Amino acid sequence: MTAINGPRWLGRPPETTGRRLAFGADYNPEQWPREVWEEDVRAMRHAGVNIVSLAIFSWARLQPRADRWTFDWLDEVMDLLHAHGIAVDLATATASPPPWLTTAHPEILPVDHDGRTLWPGARQHWRPTSPIFREHALRLVRAMAERYGAHPALAAWHISNELGCHNVHDYSDDAAAAFRTWLRERYGTVEELNRAWATAFWSQTYGDWQEILPPRLAASYPNPTQQLDFKRFSSDALKDHLRAERAVLTELTPGIPVTTNFMVMGDTKGMDYADWAHEIDFVSNDHYLLDQDRDELSFSANLTGWLAGGEPWFLMEHSTSAVSWQPINTAKKPGGMARDSLTHVAYGADAVCFFQWRQSAGGAEKYHSAMVPHAGTDSELFRSVVDLGATLEALAPVAGTRRRRAAAAIVFDWDSWWASELDSHPTSRLRYRQEALDWHAAFAAAGVRVDVIGPARDFAHYDLVIAPILHVVPRALADRLTAYVTGGGHLVTTYFSGIVNEHDHVWLGGYPGAFRDLLGLRIEEFGPLRDGERVELDLGVSGTLWSDRIDVTGSDVKVVASYTSGDQAGRPAITTRPVGTGSASYVSTRLGPAGLGPVLARFLAASGVRSELPAAVAGAVELAVRTGDDADYWFLINRTDESVAVDGVAGEVLHGPCLAADLRLGPRQVCVLRRPHGS
Repeated sequence: MTAINGPRWLGRPPETTGRRLAFGADYNPEQWPREVWEEDVRAMRHAGVNIVSLAIFSWARLQPRADRWTFDWLDEVMDLLHAHGIAVDLATATASPPPWLTTAHPEILPVDHDGRTLWPGARQHWRPTSPIFREHALRLVRAMAERYGAHPALAAWHISNELGCHNVHDYSDDAAAAFRTWLRERYGTVEELNRAWATAFWSQTYGDWQEILPPRLAASYPNPTQQLDFKRFSSDALKDHLRAERAVLTELTPGIPVTTNFMVMGDTKGMDYADWAHEIDFVSNDHYLLDQDRDELSFSANLTGWLAGGEPWFLMEHSTSAVSWQPINTAKKPGGMARDSLTHVAYGADAVCFFQWRQSAGGAEKYHSAMVPHAGTDSELFRSVVDLGATLEALAPVAGTRRRRAAAAIVFDWDSWWASELDSHPTSRLRYRQEALDWHAAFAAAGVRVDVIGPARDFAHYDLVIAPILHVVPRALADRLTAYVTGGGHLVTTYFSGIVNEHDHVWLGGYPGAFRDLLGLRIEEFGPLRDGERVELDLGVSGTLWSDRIDVTGSDVKVVASYTSGDQAGRPAITTRPVGTGSASYVSTRLGPAGLGPVLARFLAASGVRSELPAAVAGAVELAVRTGDDADYWFLINRTDESVAVDGVAGEVLHGPCLAADLRLGPRQVCVLRRPHGS
């Protein structure tokens, strides 16, 4: 995947002595008295901070009235940061409109699924399709670009902030009009839309574009293809806003790279980031741990690395310790902040930044941790921040290197995520991302590196491809996966895969539809399981959520595992079909990370994919590899809270209190080794 101008990094690196890893945070000086600013920049330099994101939520301060601008304070901050060698990722400040704008134009406010207006008082209270909001936002962007485009501190433009975090699905009249325009461009005629949406069902046939609405609150279940298209449209509407701001910036400041912060984390799924990634010069991401889930962090960092096309990316936000928006917000354990940060670096991040620099004294996120906590710089947390800055400085040789491709891949598809979790399905308990995460965790437990990729990727680079719940399969994708297998690749897919085409129409003839012939099996009815219900397999593992009734149709299909309990007892649970030197396999139940262990081991053996780590540390240590012109950089990440000895791995130690001859990782510790190519 290539950015619009090819891979570009920070326009004006904070150091002129060579590329290094960037380190910093969101900085909100407008929350503090002027005398604190001098303290801030001195503490930043002490911590090794070399970049900050500025003016993210500053619209009301920059433009307190429609006809009044107040740039003097930002001028002073920009000059102050530059004087101390700190670069600026400058936001366009359009994330949250000021009160004067929403008072004058309440028609820019979003409307939810139930027809309720989302009022000011929090953030992101704007419609992505509002012409009035767009006019005012672009006026601000132009003013920012004209004033700061030539400032020596400016390293990158930061468009808006977390686009779609709270306003991705707007059901207003503006959205309805824009949705109709989007549908015209997609389908051309109302007749083609009727075919794609299967509107013969429930007397939904449209005679004119004006009859079409977003899938608002209805008496029953809205048309599923209408819902899927509205999700696609909503992502595109935000992308269109991103492109509108970018156009102003590239017109006025063509030499400054442009980014925006994605949110590849948890269940944030409204934005198709695989589609957005070409619109920016380098990928940036915000990531926050959910319930301290380390496996989810690795999965998200891995996926972000693919979105960046293997090029370096920018970790725009994560937390030094506790967040403030989960039901229970626990502090990170000692070493947790460094391990989390370096895990992102391991998967390609060349910048490690936090929300935020100084913990707020008031406001909705005052209990969200920061680089400088309420306790101040005389604190264990700040001392850990200083240590992390020194670590990142020592890892300068890693900067600019690419991720090294793994031998195995997990396919992740936004269309399948959206469609597989719609209503009126066999079960409402299915969680697309969780199944992909389970497989990723199983690879980590086996000590095997795996890439997370999109369905548009060239599969031929991989010996083993896992496609969990690949629900939406257009004919072209089915043909590409078939060609991958016939060419010697090993494909594994799962329950509820291959079921529908791009219009959410079922592939007829029996499930799994698009993959039925390739897999050599046929399923007549789905077998969702009730809450708490489990099925046993003769591999000694249990399944939940789903259990298909499989009829084997191919004479060459081998049964890898059978059910020993439940309605499908005695019938196949996992199958594989050899195809030349490749294979196509099917897993018909959710096994979870532990249950997938012995299953994955068989697929790894069949495909010839092996761990690069000593067997003794598989599961305890996670390996990620970046590669440069003359060396690879191995990141060995202790996934446990215990010390782990890693024997048989050699290299020059760039980070970690370990010796090459006696490599021992402490709890939550990361060791980085430089290994010349061929070693």
